[in-house]
Amino acid sequence: MSQVKYKRVLIKLSGEALAGERGVGIDIATVEEIAKELKEVHDLGIEIALVIGGGNLWRGEAAAAAGMERVPADYTGMLGTVMNALVMADALERAGVITRVQTAINMQQLAEPYVRGRALRHLEKERIVIFAAGTGSPYFSTDTTAALRAAEIGADAILMAKNGVDGVYNDDPRTNAAAIKFEELTHIEVLKQGLKIMDSTASSLSMDNNIDLVVFNLNETGNIKRVVLGEHIGTTVSN
Repeated sequence: MSQVKYKRVLIKLSGEALAGERGVGIDIATVEEIAKELKEVHDLGIEIALVIGGGNLWRGEAAAAAGMERVPADYTGMLGTVMNALVMADALERAGVITRVQTAINMQQLAEPYVRGRALRHLEKERIVIFAAGTGSPYFSTDTTAALRAAEIGADAILMAKNGVDGVYNDDPRTNAAAIKFEELTHIEVLKQGLKIMDSTASSLSMDNNIDLVVFNLNETGNIKRVVLGEHIGTTVSN
C-alpha cells in the first residue's frame, strides 16, 4: 500500500457515465465495465464511496425551466440517482464486491438510510458505499452531495470521473482547439475564475475541508487506478 496516494476516495460519476454511447437511460454493459474497473481499484485496498448523478434519467433544473415547480423537479431527480445507485450496486455485487446503498431520503425496502457512522463502518469492512438521493434537500446538486459526503467520511480526495474530458480547461476544448488545459489549480482559483468543475457550494466545501479534487477522463480504461496510485493525469485541484 506504500505506492497508493489516496487510501479513501469518493468517486463522483455523472449519470451520463452509465448511459454509454446512447447518452440517456442506463446501459448495463457500460455499468458492468465501470464496476470491473472499480473492483480493480477496490482490490488494491482502497476504500471507495460513490456518488452518481441522475442526468441520464432526469434533470430537475431543465424540468423547472419548462414550467415544473423546482422542488418536486429536484425530488424527482433524487429518485433518478437512487435508480442509478441500485443498478451500480447490482453490477458491483456481481463483480464480487460487497456494496451498500445509503439514501438521504428514507426508502428502507430499497436501501439503508444515510447514517455517517454506519457508512464509516462499511468502508472499514471493505464495502463500497453508494450515496444516493443527493443531500435529501432540493436546490443542492450531486456535486454538493459529493463534497459533503467526502468531508463527512474523511475522504482523501474526490475523483471527478468525466465523460470524454481529460481535465480542466480555460474554455471548452470541444469547440475551441486553442483551449488550455490546467495541470494543477487551487480551489480559490477555481472559484475566482468561475471554472465549471463543480458548483460553487461544492468547491467551497472542498476548499474549507482541504479535500483534493482530481478531474480526469473516465473513458480511458484504468484511469481511476492510475489516479489512486499517484500517477499525474487530468487536473488536480487542492489548497
